[in-house]
Amino acid sequence: MTTTSSLIEKLKLLYTEYRKFLPPLFFIGGFLWDYFTLTRIDNLTDNLILLGYLIASGILIILINLVVSEKITNQVILKFSPWYPLILQFFFGGLFSSYVVFYFHSASLTKTAIFLTILVSLLIINEFWEKKLHNLYLQLAVFQFLSFSFFIFFIPVILKKMGHSTFISAGLISLSITLLLIYILYKFSILNTKLLLIKTLSIVFSVFLGINILYFTNIIPPVPLSLKFIGIYNNITRTGNVFLLHYENPPWYKFWKKHSDPIHISPGEKVFCFSAIFAPTQLTKRIYHHWHYNSPERGWISAGRIGFEIIGGRERGFRGYTYKTGISPGLWRVDVETEEGHLVGRIQFRVAIKDPKKEIPLKVYQYK
Repeated sequence: MTTTSSLIEKLKLLYTEYRKFLPPLFFIGGFLWDYFTLTRIDNLTDNLILLGYLIASGILIILINLVVSEKITNQVILKFSPWYPLILQFFFGGLFSSYVVFYFHSASLTKTAIFLTILVSLLIINEFWEKKLHNLYLQLAVFQFLSFSFFIFFIPVILKKMGHSTFISAGLISLSITLLLIYILYKFSILNTKLLLIKTLSIVFSVFLGINILYFTNIIPPVPLSLKFIGIYNNITRTGNVFLLHYENPPWYKFWKKHSDPIHISPGEKVFCFSAIFAPTQLTKRIYHHWHYNSPERGWISAGRIGFEIIGGRERGFRGYTYKTGISPGLWRVDVETEEGHLVGRIQFRVAIKDPKKEIPLKVYQYK
């Protein structure tokens, strides 16, 4: 018993001396842990770890508020109570960092990057939250945001499908868990007035409503889908399991290019768009290549939406292509979209008329 007390006292002294360094250390620790342990979004072990983070965060929120409101008399629990906000910060940091990794793969350089920016901002801000994590309103607001963000991709991974129904399910599950936390806090008389209860519920429902607005305005990336590759080609053939992508030989200073831009065509020739989209194992989803032409007078105009079914599980993504004929010269783009209109990725390119007197050499990129 003496040895245990001595160890606790030493830990307290270390905590007091190095307190100011602990928040960034816990922040970096949570991020690095996820960076090195997370593999892919449909890995059951990774998702169970994140679910464990959520459950542990909920328990810590209850524990912190029981200590603050002096509802706990157990001396062992009280001795370690200064560490609870730091541990909660570690779990929040781990969840935020994993979401940054997962949502980054699904976000494109469009308005879906807004949600990724929110995640990155919260990940950074989490470093300075140690003292503020005693605030019950902040705890529950962050918990609601994190649980909703988790179930957005976890439900499709489990059910092998995605769409509005899985998003609504994710929202209802996350809200139910947060409301359960509020109920427990209410039963322990921590939310002991009607005003406190109304304020807490208002904050939680505001977060819930905010995420719904972001989703239905197509700002949240379509996780768990992610675009692995996209390109514009003069021709596409297939040999066995390998797609042969024929593109114009780029200048030497653009050696990294693996597709045609600009693409030179004769009247009536086809222009191909190839994409590879990662989806979780066994998840099936209809994907569309939405072709647009940029009119100098009217801006971007839809030129057709061509769909095909994808089946998840392939590391380099499910491969598919569409093509258009009768394309006029100018600026074009292809949006890779879900059936609901959520943007998976985009490519922009220029079309030019081929000079019949000039031979354009083609290269072949093999996509396995």
